[in-house]
Amino acid sequence: MDPLSDIIALLQPSTAISKPIKGRGRWGVRYAAYDAPGFTIIVEGACWIAFAGQDPVKFEKGDFLLLPSTPAFSLSSHPGIDCELRTPMDVAIQHGEQDGDPDFVALGGTFRIEPVNAALLLALLPSVIHVPGSQGRSSRLGRVIGLIMEECENEDPGKEMVLQRLLEVLLVEALRWRGIASGAAGLLGGMRDPALARVLRAMHEDVRAGWTVAELARIAGLSRSAFAARFVDVLGCGPIEYLARWRMALAKDALIRGSKTLDKIAGEIGYESASAFSTAFRKRLGCSPGKFARDGGARLTA
Repeated sequence: MDPLSDIIALLQPSTAISKPIKGRGRWGVRYAAYDAPGFTIIVEGACWIAFAGQDPVKFEKGDFLLLPSTPAFSLSSHPGIDCELRTPMDVAIQHGEQDGDPDFVALGGTFRIEPVNAALLLALLPSVIHVPGSQGRSSRLGRVIGLIMEECENEDPGKEMVLQRLLEVLLVEALRWRGIASGAAGLLGGMRDPALARVLRAMHEDVRAGWTVAELARIAGLSRSAFAARFVDVLGCGPIEYLARWRMALAKDALIRGSKTLDKIAGEIGYESASAFSTAFRKRLGCSPGKFARDGGARLTA
């Protein structure tokens, strides 16, 4: 598996809520921030979305919006409308006039990911991804969005199951699209740099190895100083720090699942003993592996 696939497998994304959002006439609603990845696909018509402290942006048919962690925002038929505070619900809703066919339809919802490593998703993406329908239509992401819109417009058997699977694919494609479209930094940028991609694959394929900067530089085909500088510039941290973060992500996942001993976890991620692993874990997260597991990761600090 490549590094992106490794991270997606660790996060285990699934669709928590998926619902039609409709509107007719003039209407406006606002929502408080909530700590979950959210998405919206405009199926028919248009709307205006404004995030706290920012000007409203018009979204039209085919547009896709992904929010790795959903901030406070307003949704309205026209800019400048007074917006009523609402609580998110997991059922279909129609804003504005209740009689007659809606002039606006969207599919909105949230993704569920493993919370113990949710920071990995935030590190991969900017705070807001907006893919205009005209821009994404020719891409793989655009084709997935088209399939979702087509599914929303029909009432074929198995509709909800198909939508769930397509939305999970959508999240992965959004990660890919982000890296291709913008030359993103972080893991996505690293995977698009051939030299760094070789290094990232090597570290993910053998996380137990006692990698050194010199060894990784040879894999990259660069001098040690050039490699270290490029890695920091693209990934935002040094190669050994990246490896340590990935090891801890794997450790946190294993501790929450509770199916492995400390000795086994330590061996699988490259520590000589459970004691060495426990020391490194405590230094990085501020608590022992045992306490982290007992608390279910609730006291996560890093």
